[in-house]
Amino acid sequence: MKKLYFGYLDTFKGLSKEVWWLALITLINRAGTMVVPFLSLYLTKSLNFTLKDVGWIMTCFGIGSVIGSWLGGRLTDKIGFYKVMKVSLFLTGLLFIALQFVTTFTGFCIGIFLVMLVADTFRPAMFVALNSYSKPENKTRSVTLIRLAINLGFSAGPAVGGLIITSLSYNGLFWVDGITCILATFLLMNVLHPKKSRIVDDGKVDHPVSVFSDNAFWVFFVGMFVFGFIFLQYFSTMPLYYKDNHHLTELQIGLLMGMNGFIIFLLEMPLIKWLEESKYTKEFLIFFGLFLTGLSFLVLNLTSWTGILIVGMLLMTIGEMIAFPFSNAFVMERAKKGNQGEYMAYYSIAFSASHIFGHNSGMQFIDKFGFFNTWNIMLLLSVVGMCSFLILMKMIKKEKHELKPSNHSFN
Repeated sequence: MKKLYFGYLDTFKGLSKEVWWLALITLINRAGTMVVPFLSLYLTKSLNFTLKDVGWIMTCFGIGSVIGSWLGGRLTDKIGFYKVMKVSLFLTGLLFIALQFVTTFTGFCIGIFLVMLVADTFRPAMFVALNSYSKPENKTRSVTLIRLAINLGFSAGPAVGGLIITSLSYNGLFWVDGITCILATFLLMNVLHPKKSRIVDDGKVDHPVSVFSDNAFWVFFVGMFVFGFIFLQYFSTMPLYYKDNHHLTELQIGLLMGMNGFIIFLLEMPLIKWLEESKYTKEFLIFFGLFLTGLSFLVLNLTSWTGILIVGMLLMTIGEMIAFPFSNAFVMERAKKGNQGEYMAYYSIAFSASHIFGHNSGMQFIDKFGFFNTWNIMLLLSVVGMCSFLILMKMIKKEKHELKPSNHSFN
Protein backbone atom coordinates (compact mmCIF):
# COMPACT_ATOMS: atom_id res chain seq x y z
CA MET A 1 0.00 0.00 0.00
CA LYS A 2 2.86 2.37 0.89
CA LYS A 3 4.57 1.62 -2.44
CA LEU A 4 1.30 2.25 -4.28
CA TYR A 5 0.84 5.56 -2.46
CA PHE A 6 4.32 6.86 -3.29
CA GLY A 7 3.97 5.56 -6.85
CA TYR A 8 0.79 7.63 -7.15
CA LEU A 9 2.57 10.74 -5.85
CA ASP A 10 5.44 10.19 -8.33
CA THR A 11 3.01 10.67 -11.24
CA PHE A 12 2.67 14.33 -10.20
CA LYS A 13 6.40 15.09 -10.11
CA GLY A 14 7.99 17.57 -12.52
CA LEU A 15 4.92 19.75 -13.12
CA SER A 16 5.61 23.50 -12.95
CA LYS A 17 4.36 25.74 -10.13
CA GLU A 18 2.22 27.74 -12.53
CA VAL A 19 0.43 24.60 -13.72
CA TRP A 20 -0.47 23.80 -10.11
CA TRP A 21 -1.85 27.33 -9.61
CA LEU A 22 -3.81 27.05 -12.84
CA ALA A 23 -5.24 23.75 -11.58
CA LEU A 24 -6.32 25.35 -8.30
CA ILE A 25 -8.04 28.23 -10.13
CA THR A 26 -9.81 25.69 -12.32
CA LEU A 27 -10.83 23.68 -9.24
CA ILE A 28 -12.41 26.73 -7.57
CA ASN A 29 -14.14 27.65 -10.82
CA ARG A 30 -15.45 24.14 -11.51
CA ALA A 31 -16.61 23.55 -7.93
CA GLY A 32 -19.38 25.99 -8.72
CA THR A 33 -20.52 24.41 -11.98
CA MET A 34 -23.18 22.46 -10.15
CA VAL A 35 -25.83 24.35 -12.15
CA VAL A 36 -24.99 22.59 -15.42
CA PRO A 37 -25.79 18.93 -14.50
CA PHE A 38 -29.09 20.06 -12.99
CA LEU A 39 -29.98 22.55 -15.74
CA SER A 40 -32.39 20.24 -17.59
CA LEU A 41 -34.11 19.34 -14.30
CA TYR A 42 -34.27 23.02 -13.25
CA LEU A 43 -35.83 24.05 -16.54
CA THR A 44 -38.45 21.27 -16.55
CA LYS A 45 -39.27 21.07 -12.84
CA SER A 46 -38.91 24.68 -11.63
CA LEU A 47 -39.68 26.72 -14.76
CA ASN A 48 -42.07 24.12 -16.27
CA PHE A 49 -40.48 24.20 -19.72
CA THR A 50 -41.17 21.32 -22.13
CA LEU A 51 -38.43 18.97 -23.36
CA LYS A 52 -38.53 20.78 -26.71
CA ASP A 53 -38.03 24.12 -24.93
CA VAL A 54 -35.08 22.67 -23.01
CA GLY A 55 -33.62 21.37 -26.26
CA TRP A 56 -33.69 24.85 -27.83
CA ILE A 57 -32.26 26.45 -24.68
CA MET A 58 -29.38 23.97 -24.78
CA THR A 59 -28.89 24.85 -28.46
CA CYS A 60 -28.45 28.50 -27.42
CA PHE A 61 -26.04 27.19 -24.78
CA GLY A 62 -24.04 25.55 -27.57
CA ILE A 63 -24.14 28.53 -29.96
CA GLY A 64 -22.82 30.78 -27.19
CA SER A 65 -20.12 28.23 -26.50
CA VAL A 66 -19.05 28.06 -30.19
CA ILE A 67 -18.83 31.84 -30.57
CA GLY A 68 -17.15 32.20 -27.17
CA SER A 69 -14.52 29.58 -28.02
CA TRP A 70 -13.79 31.22 -31.37
CA LEU A 71 -13.63 34.67 -29.78
CA GLY A 72 -11.43 33.37 -26.96
CA GLY A 73 -8.92 31.97 -29.47
CA ARG A 74 -8.82 35.21 -31.44
CA LEU A 75 -8.43 37.37 -28.34
CA THR A 76 -5.76 35.07 -26.88
CA ASP A 77 -3.62 35.43 -30.01
CA LYS A 78 -4.20 39.23 -29.96
CA ILE A 79 -3.96 40.29 -26.29
CA GLY A 80 -2.66 37.19 -24.45
CA PHE A 81 -4.21 34.49 -22.32
CA TYR A 82 -4.01 36.31 -18.96
CA LYS A 83 -6.35 39.20 -19.85
CA VAL A 84 -8.83 36.86 -21.52
CA MET A 85 -8.96 34.51 -18.53
CA LYS A 86 -9.33 37.34 -15.99
CA VAL A 87 -12.20 39.13 -17.74
CA SER A 88 -13.97 35.88 -18.67
CA LEU A 89 -14.00 34.53 -15.10
CA PHE A 90 -15.23 37.75 -13.52
CA LEU A 91 -18.02 38.47 -16.01
CA THR A 92 -19.14 34.81 -15.99
CA GLY A 93 -19.63 35.05 -12.22
CA LEU A 94 -21.84 38.11 -12.56
CA LEU A 95 -23.86 36.58 -15.41
CA PHE A 96 -24.50 33.31 -13.54
CA ILE A 97 -25.85 35.23 -10.54
CA ALA A 98 -28.13 37.24 -12.85
CA LEU A 99 -29.39 34.16 -14.73
CA GLN A 100 -31.49 32.94 -11.78
CA PHE A 101 -33.80 35.95 -12.18
CA VAL A 102 -34.67 35.03 -15.78
CA THR A 103 -37.85 32.92 -16.01
CA THR A 104 -39.18 33.28 -19.57
CA PHE A 105 -38.25 30.97 -22.45
CA THR A 106 -36.89 33.76 -24.69
CA GLY A 107 -35.11 35.41 -21.79
CA PHE A 108 -33.43 32.16 -20.77
CA CYS A 109 -32.32 31.48 -24.36
CA ILE A 110 -30.65 34.90 -24.46
CA GLY A 111 -29.29 34.57 -20.92
CA ILE A 112 -27.67 31.16 -21.39
CA PHE A 113 -26.25 32.31 -24.74
CA LEU A 114 -24.54 35.29 -23.07
CA VAL A 115 -23.27 33.18 -20.15
CA MET A 116 -21.64 30.66 -22.46
CA LEU A 117 -20.35 33.33 -24.86
CA VAL A 118 -18.38 34.90 -22.01
CA ALA A 119 -17.56 31.69 -20.12
CA ASP A 120 -16.06 29.82 -23.05
CA THR A 121 -13.63 32.55 -24.05
CA PHE A 122 -11.79 31.15 -21.01
CA ARG A 123 -11.17 27.69 -22.52
CA PRO A 124 -8.74 28.46 -25.40
CA ALA A 125 -6.93 30.96 -23.17
CA MET A 126 -6.55 28.38 -20.40
CA PHE A 127 -5.20 25.76 -22.83
CA VAL A 128 -2.65 28.22 -24.24
CA ALA A 129 -1.66 29.20 -20.68
CA LEU A 130 -1.25 25.52 -19.87
CA ASN A 131 0.91 25.01 -22.95
CA SER A 132 3.00 28.06 -22.04
CA TYR A 133 3.57 26.99 -18.44
CA SER A 134 4.20 23.28 -19.17
CA LYS A 135 7.54 21.65 -19.88
CA PRO A 136 7.46 19.84 -23.26
CA GLU A 137 7.75 16.39 -21.69
CA ASN A 138 4.90 17.09 -19.25
CA LYS A 139 2.22 18.40 -21.63
CA THR A 140 -0.15 15.43 -21.34
CA ARG A 141 0.26 15.13 -17.57
CA SER A 142 -0.28 18.90 -17.19
CA VAL A 143 -3.55 18.53 -19.10
CA THR A 144 -4.42 15.59 -16.85
CA LEU A 145 -3.77 17.67 -13.71
CA ILE A 146 -6.17 20.35 -14.99
CA ARG A 147 -8.74 17.62 -15.67
CA LEU A 148 -8.23 16.30 -12.16
CA ALA A 149 -9.01 19.76 -10.82
CA ILE A 150 -12.08 19.98 -13.05
CA ASN A 151 -13.31 16.58 -11.94
CA LEU A 152 -12.54 17.06 -8.27
CA GLY A 153 -14.68 20.19 -8.45
CA PHE A 154 -17.25 18.35 -10.51
CA SER A 155 -17.38 15.39 -8.11
CA ALA A 156 -18.07 17.71 -5.20
CA GLY A 157 -20.31 20.07 -7.19
CA PRO A 158 -23.24 17.78 -8.08
CA ALA A 159 -23.24 16.17 -4.63
CA VAL A 160 -23.31 19.59 -2.91
CA GLY A 161 -25.75 20.81 -5.57
CA GLY A 162 -28.15 18.00 -4.73
CA LEU A 163 -27.97 18.97 -1.05
CA ILE A 164 -28.58 22.65 -1.85
CA ILE A 165 -31.62 21.82 -4.00
CA THR A 166 -33.01 19.49 -1.30
CA SER A 167 -32.49 21.91 1.60
CA LEU A 168 -32.85 25.29 -0.12
CA SER A 169 -33.70 25.73 -3.81
CA TYR A 170 -32.26 25.76 -7.32
CA ASN A 171 -31.48 29.49 -6.98
CA GLY A 172 -28.70 28.72 -4.51
CA LEU A 173 -26.81 26.94 -7.28
CA PHE A 174 -26.60 30.13 -9.35
CA TRP A 175 -25.25 32.11 -6.39
CA VAL A 176 -22.56 29.53 -5.63
CA ASP A 177 -21.54 29.23 -9.29
CA GLY A 178 -21.26 33.00 -9.68
CA ILE A 179 -19.36 33.58 -6.44
CA THR A 180 -16.82 30.81 -7.15
CA CYS A 181 -16.08 32.31 -10.59
CA ILE A 182 -15.41 35.70 -8.98
CA LEU A 183 -13.19 34.11 -6.30
CA ALA A 184 -11.22 32.32 -9.03
CA THR A 185 -10.66 35.70 -10.71
CA PHE A 186 -9.03 37.19 -7.62
CA LEU A 187 -6.84 34.12 -7.16
CA LEU A 188 -5.75 34.36 -10.81
CA MET A 189 -4.81 38.03 -10.36
CA ASN A 190 -2.69 37.19 -7.31
CA VAL A 191 -0.78 34.11 -8.42
CA LEU A 192 -0.65 34.09 -12.23
CA HIS A 193 -0.16 37.77 -13.04
CA PRO A 194 2.45 38.05 -15.85
CA LYS A 195 4.73 40.09 -13.58
CA LYS A 196 4.70 37.33 -10.98
CA SER A 197 4.88 34.28 -13.24
CA ARG A 198 7.55 32.67 -15.35
CA ILE A 199 6.34 32.32 -18.94
CA VAL A 200 7.96 29.30 -20.59
CA ASP A 201 7.01 30.55 -24.06
CA ASP A 202 4.58 33.11 -25.44
CA GLY A 203 2.88 30.73 -27.86
CA LYS A 204 3.89 32.79 -30.91
CA VAL A 205 5.05 31.24 -34.18
CA ASP A 206 6.98 33.37 -36.72
CA HIS A 207 5.25 31.97 -39.81
CA PRO A 208 2.12 30.20 -38.53
CA VAL A 209 0.35 27.59 -40.64
CA SER A 210 -3.43 28.08 -40.74
CA VAL A 211 -5.46 25.40 -39.00
CA PHE A 212 -7.64 25.28 -42.14
CA SER A 213 -4.80 23.74 -44.16
CA ASP A 214 -4.33 20.92 -41.61
CA ASN A 215 -6.48 18.11 -43.06
CA ALA A 216 -5.69 15.63 -40.32
CA PHE A 217 -6.90 18.12 -37.72
CA TRP A 218 -10.32 18.35 -39.40
CA VAL A 219 -10.75 14.56 -39.48
CA PHE A 220 -9.89 14.69 -35.78
CA PHE A 221 -12.40 17.55 -35.36
CA VAL A 222 -15.23 15.40 -36.80
CA GLY A 223 -14.36 12.52 -34.47
CA MET A 224 -14.25 14.80 -31.41
CA PHE A 225 -17.55 16.42 -32.41
CA VAL A 226 -19.19 12.96 -32.43
CA PHE A 227 -17.50 12.09 -29.13
CA GLY A 228 -18.80 15.32 -27.61
CA PHE A 229 -22.29 14.72 -29.04
CA ILE A 230 -22.73 11.41 -27.23
CA PHE A 231 -20.67 12.33 -24.14
CA LEU A 232 -22.83 15.39 -23.44
CA GLN A 233 -25.95 13.22 -23.15
CA TYR A 234 -24.67 12.42 -19.65
CA PHE A 235 -25.22 16.06 -18.71
CA SER A 236 -28.61 16.75 -20.28
CA THR A 237 -30.73 13.72 -21.23
CA MET A 238 -29.16 11.21 -18.83
CA PRO A 239 -30.30 12.97 -15.61
CA LEU A 240 -33.86 12.82 -17.00
CA TYR A 241 -33.40 9.09 -17.67
CA TYR A 242 -32.17 8.57 -14.11
CA LYS A 243 -35.21 10.37 -12.72
CA ASP A 244 -37.97 9.23 -15.08
CA ASN A 245 -36.95 5.60 -15.75
CA HIS A 246 -35.13 4.71 -12.53
CA HIS A 247 -36.83 7.19 -10.17
CA LEU A 248 -33.62 8.54 -8.60
CA THR A 249 -33.79 11.68 -6.45
CA GLU A 250 -31.75 14.80 -7.20
CA LEU A 251 -29.37 13.83 -4.39
CA GLN A 252 -28.89 10.31 -5.82
CA ILE A 253 -28.34 11.77 -9.30
CA GLY A 254 -25.76 14.17 -7.87
CA LEU A 255 -23.94 11.34 -6.07
CA LEU A 256 -23.92 9.13 -9.19
CA MET A 257 -22.51 11.93 -11.33
CA GLY A 258 -20.13 12.88 -8.55
CA MET A 259 -18.76 9.33 -8.66
CA ASN A 260 -17.55 10.09 -12.18
CA GLY A 261 -15.40 12.97 -10.96
CA PHE A 262 -14.10 11.10 -7.92
CA ILE A 263 -12.92 8.11 -10.01
CA ILE A 264 -11.18 10.46 -12.44
CA PHE A 265 -9.51 12.29 -9.54
CA LEU A 266 -8.31 9.02 -8.05
CA LEU A 267 -7.19 7.07 -11.14
CA GLU A 268 -6.65 9.31 -14.16
CA MET A 269 -3.09 10.51 -13.47
CA PRO A 270 -1.63 7.00 -12.89
CA LEU A 271 -3.59 5.71 -15.91
CA ILE A 272 -2.30 8.50 -18.18
CA LYS A 273 1.29 8.04 -16.99
CA TRP A 274 1.05 4.31 -17.73
CA LEU A 275 -0.52 4.88 -21.16
CA GLU A 276 2.12 7.53 -22.03
CA GLU A 277 4.78 4.90 -21.48
CA SER A 278 2.90 2.32 -23.57
CA LYS A 279 3.27 1.65 -27.30
CA TYR A 280 -0.17 3.07 -28.12
CA THR A 281 -0.50 6.25 -30.19
CA LYS A 282 -2.60 9.23 -29.10
CA GLU A 283 -4.98 8.60 -32.01
CA PHE A 284 -5.60 4.97 -31.01
CA LEU A 285 -6.18 5.90 -27.37
CA ILE A 286 -8.80 8.51 -28.35
CA PHE A 287 -10.44 5.84 -30.55
CA PHE A 288 -10.55 3.41 -27.60
CA GLY A 289 -11.97 6.07 -25.28
CA LEU A 290 -14.82 6.68 -27.73
CA PHE A 291 -15.41 2.91 -28.00
CA LEU A 292 -15.90 2.64 -24.21
CA THR A 293 -18.20 5.68 -24.16
CA GLY A 294 -20.38 4.17 -26.90
CA LEU A 295 -20.44 0.89 -24.97
CA SER A 296 -21.80 2.73 -21.91
CA PHE A 297 -25.04 3.42 -23.84
CA LEU A 298 -25.34 -0.18 -25.02
CA VAL A 299 -25.31 -1.62 -21.50
CA LEU A 300 -28.17 0.66 -20.39
CA ASN A 301 -30.49 -1.11 -22.83
CA LEU A 302 -29.55 -4.61 -21.68
CA THR A 303 -31.44 -4.62 -18.40
CA SER A 304 -33.86 -2.58 -16.25
CA TRP A 305 -31.70 -3.22 -13.16
CA THR A 306 -30.82 0.15 -11.59
CA GLY A 307 -27.28 -1.01 -10.81
CA ILE A 308 -26.52 -0.93 -14.55
CA LEU A 309 -26.43 2.87 -14.24
CA ILE A 310 -23.19 2.50 -12.26
CA VAL A 311 -21.74 0.17 -14.92
CA GLY A 312 -22.64 2.66 -17.65
CA MET A 313 -21.11 5.54 -15.68
CA LEU A 314 -17.91 3.54 -15.11
CA LEU A 315 -17.53 2.75 -18.83
CA MET A 316 -18.11 6.39 -19.79
CA THR A 317 -15.69 7.55 -17.09
CA ILE A 318 -12.85 5.31 -18.28
CA GLY A 319 -13.53 6.35 -21.88
CA GLU A 320 -13.43 10.01 -20.86
CA MET A 321 -10.24 9.52 -18.82
CA ILE A 322 -8.44 8.15 -21.87
CA ALA A 323 -9.89 10.30 -24.67
CA PHE A 324 -9.74 13.81 -23.25
CA PRO A 325 -6.09 14.13 -22.14
CA PHE A 326 -4.73 12.53 -25.31
CA SER A 327 -7.02 14.53 -27.61
CA ASN A 328 -5.81 17.71 -25.93
CA ALA A 329 -2.17 16.61 -26.20
CA PHE A 330 -2.73 15.75 -29.88
CA VAL A 331 -3.92 19.31 -30.62
CA MET A 332 -1.15 20.92 -28.57
CA GLU A 333 1.40 18.98 -30.60
CA ARG A 334 -0.09 20.08 -33.93
CA ALA A 335 -0.50 23.68 -32.70
CA LYS A 336 3.30 24.09 -32.60
CA LYS A 337 3.26 25.03 -36.29
CA GLY A 338 0.35 27.48 -36.10
CA ASN A 339 -1.36 30.02 -33.85
CA GLN A 340 -1.97 28.18 -30.59
CA GLY A 341 -5.07 30.22 -29.75
CA GLU A 342 -6.59 29.33 -33.13
CA TYR A 343 -5.89 25.60 -32.75
CA MET A 344 -7.16 25.46 -29.17
CA ALA A 345 -10.22 27.52 -30.16
CA TYR A 346 -11.27 25.04 -32.83
CA TYR A 347 -10.55 22.15 -30.47
CA SER A 348 -12.98 23.81 -28.02
CA ILE A 349 -15.43 24.52 -30.85
CA ALA A 350 -15.68 20.78 -31.57
CA PHE A 351 -17.30 20.41 -28.13
CA SER A 352 -19.20 23.67 -28.37
CA ALA A 353 -20.77 22.49 -31.65
CA SER A 354 -21.67 19.28 -29.83
CA HIS A 355 -23.57 21.43 -27.33
CA ILE A 356 -25.56 23.02 -30.17
CA PHE A 357 -26.70 19.72 -31.67
CA GLY A 358 -26.19 17.15 -28.90
CA HIS A 359 -28.50 18.45 -26.18
CA ASN A 360 -31.30 19.51 -28.54
CA SER A 361 -31.14 16.33 -30.64
CA GLY A 362 -31.06 14.19 -27.50
CA MET A 363 -34.17 15.91 -26.15
CA GLN A 364 -35.98 15.63 -29.48
CA PHE A 365 -34.99 11.94 -29.87
CA ILE A 366 -36.29 11.12 -26.38
CA ASP A 367 -39.51 13.05 -26.98
CA LYS A 368 -40.11 11.19 -30.27
CA PHE A 369 -38.47 7.76 -29.86
CA GLY A 370 -37.99 7.25 -26.11
CA PHE A 371 -34.84 6.52 -24.10
CA PHE A 372 -34.23 2.98 -25.44
CA ASN A 373 -34.03 4.02 -29.09
CA THR A 374 -32.10 7.19 -28.26
CA TRP A 375 -29.33 5.16 -26.57
CA ASN A 376 -29.17 2.95 -29.70
CA ILE A 377 -28.74 6.08 -31.83
CA MET A 378 -25.86 7.18 -29.58
CA LEU A 379 -24.25 3.76 -30.04
CA LEU A 380 -24.44 4.07 -33.84
CA LEU A 381 -22.98 7.58 -33.70
CA SER A 382 -20.04 6.28 -31.66
CA VAL A 383 -19.29 3.86 -34.54
CA VAL A 384 -19.25 6.83 -36.95
CA GLY A 385 -16.80 8.64 -34.66
CA MET A 386 -14.56 5.58 -34.39
CA CYS A 387 -14.40 5.41 -38.19
CA SER A 388 -13.11 9.01 -38.19
CA PHE A 389 -10.30 8.06 -35.84
CA LEU A 390 -9.41 5.02 -37.95
CA ILE A 391 -9.01 7.41 -40.91
CA LEU A 392 -6.96 9.77 -38.71
CA MET A 393 -4.62 6.94 -37.70
CA LYS A 394 -3.91 6.22 -41.38
CA MET A 395 -3.30 9.92 -42.11
CA ILE A 396 -0.87 10.34 -39.21
CA LYS A 397 0.95 7.16 -40.19
CA LYS A 398 1.30 8.51 -43.74
CA GLU A 399 2.55 11.89 -42.42
CA LYS A 400 5.26 10.18 -40.38
CA HIS A 401 6.25 8.04 -43.34
CA GLU A 402 6.57 11.11 -45.60
CA LEU A 403 8.76 12.88 -43.05
CA LYS A 404 11.31 10.06 -42.92
CA PRO A 405 13.07 10.76 -46.29
CA SER A 406 13.49 14.46 -45.46
CA ASN A 407 14.97 13.52 -42.09
CA HIS A 408 17.48 11.20 -43.71
CA SER A 409 18.59 13.94 -46.11
CA PHE A 410 20.03 15.91 -43.21
CA ASN A 411 22.12 12.99 -41.95
